[in-house]
Amino acid sequence: MKKNPKETDYFLDMEEEFAQERNARYVLIPVPYDGTSTFVKGADQGPRAIIEASDSLELYDVMYDTEAYTAGICTDRPLLDLSSPEAMVESVYQRVKYFQELHKMVGLLGGEHSVSVGAIRAMKEKYPNLSVLQIDAHADLRDEYHGSPYNHACVMRRAQTMGAHVVQVGVRSVEAAEKQHVVRENMFYAHEIVEKDDAWMWQACDRLTDEVYLTVDLDGLDPSVLPATGTPLPGGLGWYQLLRFLELVVRTKKVVGFDVVELCPSPDSVVSDVLAATLVYRIITLLEVFK
Repeated sequence: MKKNPKETDYFLDMEEEFAQERNARYVLIPVPYDGTSTFVKGADQGPRAIIEASDSLELYDVMYDTEAYTAGICTDRPLLDLSSPEAMVESVYQRVKYFQELHKMVGLLGGEHSVSVGAIRAMKEKYPNLSVLQIDAHADLRDEYHGSPYNHACVMRRAQTMGAHVVQVGVRSVEAAEKQHVVRENMFYAHEIVEKDDAWMWQACDRLTDEVYLTVDLDGLDPSVLPATGTPLPGGLGWYQLLRFLELVVRTKKVVGFDVVELCPSPDSVVSDVLAATLVYRIITLLEVFK
């Protein structure tokens, strides 16, 4: 019997014991922030939509013959100190550090892509040789945008300036000024990979260091697969293509944290919400299966 989504305050329709922090290997932090988005607003509603849509998911994964939720998945309280991009980044950073000290695997539920910055900062401090693997339609390599270095268009540039090793997959939009920050051997443009065999996946993995923070901007997927995002662009990754790649990454690298961002829920359809929730659970499932 599924719970009424409006009454759900944690990810998945599971027994409450598996959602308790003390029992959980995984912690999901909702970050309902949409302060710097520049096209379609509504990403602040993304975390709630993912949590509500997760009620529709079966706990058993047919592909991997497992129920990963039994490892424990705690849904943290939504972060509220979102008065400015700087305050949001600091709030995320402090919360991620808190759960790192408790030895939890942390995932963020966005929110716009700028929510990743605080998590990347915390991960880079703990893992000096950190790679950031970005699935995205956009390069996000601007030094600043609309007056802020913490704009959603600047996320990967901030990761670079922190010293993280950035690998970018699915990109199909780059502003001319960003080109100086593109590391060509670490950039896997969508037009080069989406209609090719999977050899590029091994090449991308080879560009990663051993410890990886995974950030999935949902516009990295083609809008025919996921339309409800703030800045959709044609020509993105397919669902099973993304899953094959993520499995390879988790099998061959140590993923130390992740986020799923830029869901902009539509009032007319929950398809994108369900996909985002499914992706979050699949990432956790992969981490369990290949740990």
